[in-house]
Amino acid sequence: MTVIDPVKTQLVEPGGIEPIPSNRRHGSPWQLFATWTSPNLEFATIFVGVIAVLYFGLSFWQAVAAVLLGNFLGSLSQGFLSTWGPREGLAQMLLGRTAFGFWGNIVPAGLNTAMAGLGWFAVNSISGAFALATLTGLSPVLTLIIVVVVEVTVAFVGHDIVQLFERYAMFVLGAIFLIAGIFILANADTAAPAAGDGTDGFGGFAGFMLAAGAAFGYTAGWNPYAADYTRYLPAATNRRTIAVASGLGNFVSTSFLMIVGAASATVVHSGLADDASPTDSFTAGMPGWISAITLLAIAVGAISANALNIYSGSMSFLAIGIKIPFERRRAIVALGFGVLGFVIALLALPDAGASYENFLLVIAYWIAPWLGIVLADRWLRRGTAVLALVVDEKNKYRNPAGIIAFIVAAVVSIGLFSNQAVYVGLIVLVAPEIGDLTALVGFVVAALLYVVVFRIIRPVLGPPLSAETTTMPAERVEASA
Repeated sequence: MTVIDPVKTQLVEPGGIEPIPSNRRHGSPWQLFATWTSPNLEFATIFVGVIAVLYFGLSFWQAVAAVLLGNFLGSLSQGFLSTWGPREGLAQMLLGRTAFGFWGNIVPAGLNTAMAGLGWFAVNSISGAFALATLTGLSPVLTLIIVVVVEVTVAFVGHDIVQLFERYAMFVLGAIFLIAGIFILANADTAAPAAGDGTDGFGGFAGFMLAAGAAFGYTAGWNPYAADYTRYLPAATNRRTIAVASGLGNFVSTSFLMIVGAASATVVHSGLADDASPTDSFTAGMPGWISAITLLAIAVGAISANALNIYSGSMSFLAIGIKIPFERRRAIVALGFGVLGFVIALLALPDAGASYENFLLVIAYWIAPWLGIVLADRWLRRGTAVLALVVDEKNKYRNPAGIIAFIVAAVVSIGLFSNQAVYVGLIVLVAPEIGDLTALVGFVVAALLYVVVFRIIRPVLGPPLSAETTTMPAERVEASA
């Protein structure tokens, strides 16, 4: 890997996924609370609560219980994964090479590249564009261009400006969404019965598991980014503080807005056009000034989320192992994702709601087995160092246990338990009342199978942990194009 001068200050963050040396480390772990609060203060979070009631047939209180469960699990893993960054100064998907090997890691890194840099980018850009269009009266296509340009600019500059943007956005977005949330909760019919009866119309256990899975898919969707925003922290930073700040920021923000979304689905609006956008439906009935600031917050929230999505999407792309011979290769990749993401968002504008529902569940389908594998791998490697294994692109570390467990777990969990519009698993066909257990089954099967295969093939573990094995001076980093 190419080494970047550790003492040179540059406006645009140089390099790509190289380990961050000790003399470039900075920051406080409590900044992570803002880092993981701000990107969730957006309409995509609200819409998870909306679909729990409108699409999955739950009552308000059932939806609250489901999203709290999904958010807690996704935030718990977010906090734990965030503690991995400071030790080696490496990005999350690069650390995954220990579990998957250099070649096997192309699969999860590629999936996260598509989901983060393209999928999430498109979803959030659409909600921001709709909000800005309603607020200004401009066409959604023009407002989409405006939103994308700002998102890409922040991500292009890099890590420090992303963290700074999230810090200040948290206060503005938090205040606005608190006002909007209080208004929605005050006018909601929280006692309304569930629309579903526990069968094909969902509701009951089926609807609950679908809603919990969607919430987990949203919150755990940040898991593959976790270490990206802690790798600049000093290695001695308190791990418990990192975990609490990251997990709490994620849980509080997602839970509050998903509950507001579930409440908004119980509010009856009159005179709303049939083709009204999701953001129009959410702000309908609000007093003019609350509606205006909420629409503005939705647009800013989309930018806040996508600054992370593009930044981490570019990190995942580089973790695949593709060599780009430019000092600012991360920034160049981020710019490319902005262009591609804009095209995808433009194509998805006409049917945003249905696309988002399916997208949430698909995220959980791959993140759950990936999460089971990397957690199991970390446990099996406790007390050993991984830095030399993952940054040596010349020898290309091998560990087929990860990709074997991932593929088997994905096939089993999706094939049997998927509950999607495009595919219904074999067990769900017979027992639709179970909802969607794909993520749960995928996590458990992947973790257990990884441990078994790991112990059979016995991949290289790496040397014992020490100050020398967790930091790599410049002259030891493998040079590459």
